Parts: sequence; structure tokens; C-alpha cells
Amino acid sequence: MTEHLRTEVAIIGGGIVGGSAALFLRKRGIDVTLLETAVCGAKASGVNYGGVRRQGRAVDQLPLARRAHALWAELPALIGTDGEYVRAGHLKLARNEEDLALLEAYRAKTRGYGLNLEIIAGERFRQLYSWLGKGVIAGSLCPEDGHANPRLVSPAFGRAAARLGARVLENHRVTAVHHDGKEFVLRVGDALEIRARVLLNCAGAWGNEFARAFNEPVPEEAIHPLMMVTEPLPVFSDLSLGIQGGSIYARQVARGNVIIGGGRGISAGPDFAQPDFARPGRAAIPTLLAAVGRVMPALANAHVIRFWSGVEGNMPDHNPVLGPSGTTPGLFHAFGFSGAGFQIGPAVGEVLADLVTTGTSAIPIDTFGIARYATSTRTQVDQSHPAGTHEETT
Repeated sequence: MTEHLRTEVAIIGGGIVGGSAALFLRKRGIDVTLLETAVCGAKASGVNYGGVRRQGRAVDQLPLARRAHALWAELPALIGTDGEYVRAGHLKLARNEEDLALLEAYRAKTRGYGLNLEIIAGERFRQLYSWLGKGVIAGSLCPEDGHANPRLVSPAFGRAAARLGARVLENHRVTAVHHDGKEFVLRVGDALEIRARVLLNCAGAWGNEFARAFNEPVPEEAIHPLMMVTEPLPVFSDLSLGIQGGSIYARQVARGNVIIGGGRGISAGPDFAQPDFARPGRAAIPTLLAAVGRVMPALANAHVIRFWSGVEGNMPDHNPVLGPSGTTPGLFHAFGFSGAGFQIGPAVGEVLADLVTTGTSAIPIDTFGIARYATSTRTQVDQSHPAGTHEETT
């Protein structure tokens, strides 16, 4: 027997984006239902590195990042926990003069966005960060960037929305969705049918599959960041570290554990809704450990107590898909954050609430519109997935 439910706004995906959208919609009195295949924050939002940084983002993302920076400062009032959030600084490292020149160029083009980047080099750099390996020669410090515990922060947005009256349905896998000409119809197997005036696609790595259901596929791929954490060590830094050009990133928490990310995990098959879909993979681990030892020699003999990976949606230009659908009025997309959605997630949720209630956003988001892929992918729609039906889930 199928249960029928009607809501003003349905949200697919209970990560930090979907949860914050539900929260901001409830703050405006909007009836909202959030559907999550597993539990809120169980996928990318809850298993990521935990960096809360503006430094290193594309300039187009900085207005969103600036608004998110203000929202992170209000975290306890917003979601009922500080999420172990600290503004201890984000230091991006240079390994050579070319890296340093790129850091200086980035500082020049981001002036005016409030990052207040400081380039530190030479003897002062060595004195301040004596625990770094000699393979790094300088760094760019963003003093008010920081880090947080994603396992605390991400699910808290969904719970905060529920406290304000949002209908949060965990362990509800959306198996089909279409628009019948009047409203959106979502199916959760044979158990539940939901009708909604507005639909938010916040499905992360599954976002393309829901976009495809409305005839606007995009070239999103799933990525699986490789993470590890050491045993508790004497505290030597509260910074969040990155390296110009990528490779590894690391932060030490107050308990002394060092969380380290770099490289990619592996997938076990095409159905990454399965709980054990993404795994660390033995091939990448030695490379990550060797790289960590070069950057932070103090960790060379530390015990790693856990490895893990997750599932994130990645776009070719590393910018998210954010904004109204190009084919279906009332549908809004917010997915494909390419491993960098944690910091801007709360601002994205607020933007979605703006779009639903006013039709516009004060923060510029045109760069992220799904139309940028329209000509290259819409003609490639797999006819086995006709518009209005969908067999994937989040």
C-alpha cells in the first residue's frame, strides 16, 4: 500500500547543502520534506577532510565563500553545535619558486574578498613552521580560514531543520521522479509517493542522474578522496595545511590526531549507493604516507589508526551546478561540488531558499548554471532514461 504525502518543497539529498536548504526554508515558514537514502551527512558531507577554507577557490566562488564564512561564525546558534570549528588559519605551501609565484598571483586577484592573504617566506617562514620539511620554502596564510569536524556539522543541519518542523525522511531512497505538468512526483519504491511544487536536487554525486531525468544531463563523475587519521600526537599545529597544486592536505585537531587527505580511493562497482562502495585502496596508501613524511617529518613514524574514503560529485571545471533548471520550472540544482562543498554548503542552502522564495539570489551564481553544459550533453541523453523517469537514488 502506497502512502501519499504532499509538501511545498521536496529536497533530494541530506548532505550539508540539502540540510541547510531545509533549515533556511523552515526559517521562512516553508513546508519542506528532505529525503535521504541513508542518514543525513553520511556521504560526501560527513566523510570529507573538514577544511573550512576560502583560500584556493576559484574567484567566482568567493562571494559564496564570503557569505558562508559569516554563517560559519554563527554555527552554534544556527545548528546547535560548534562542530569543533576553529578559525586557526589555512596555510597553502610552496615547494619551489614557481609555486610561490602562483600563490602571489592568487593573492593579487583575490584582493577585495576579505581573505587577507599573507605570503610568508624565508627565515620567518622557517622560524614559524619549523616542524615542516625542508622541501617547502614558503606559504600563503589565510588567517581566518580553518577546519571543523564534518561528522558533527553535516548531520546537524538536517537535525536543526527537523527541530524547526522540516519533515526529514532518512533511509528513504528516491527511485523515480518526474513532473506531471502540475507538480513534481517523487516515488520511494512502492511505499511512498510525494508531490511537491518545488524540487531541489541536492543529490551530490547522484545529482546528474536526477538532472538527466529532466533532460539536462551534465558530465559529472564520482570521485573518492583518500583520507587517514593518525594516533593522538603532541600538538604542534592547529592550522589547516594545503599545498599549491594539490597532492596532500592535513590538519591536527585538539586531541592531537592528524587528519590527512590526498589521492583517491577506489570504488567497488557502479552502484555507489552501497555502504561500502568507496574504499581506501592499497595502491594509493604508500604514496600518501611517503608524501606526508616529506612535508611533516614528525609524522614519519606515526601510527595511522584509520583510513577511509567517500563519494563526491566532480565537475570538469570544478565548479558546482547551482541554480534553476533549464528545462523544468520549479526545479533547482545544487550538486557537483568537486570536493570543495563543505565550506560553502551553508551559503548554498541559503541561496536555494532565496531562489525558492524570491526567484533570485543576491549572490552571483550565473557561472554555475547548468546551461553551461546544455549544448554538449543534452543531445547525448541515453534514451533508456527518458525524461520524467529515473532509477538512481541518493
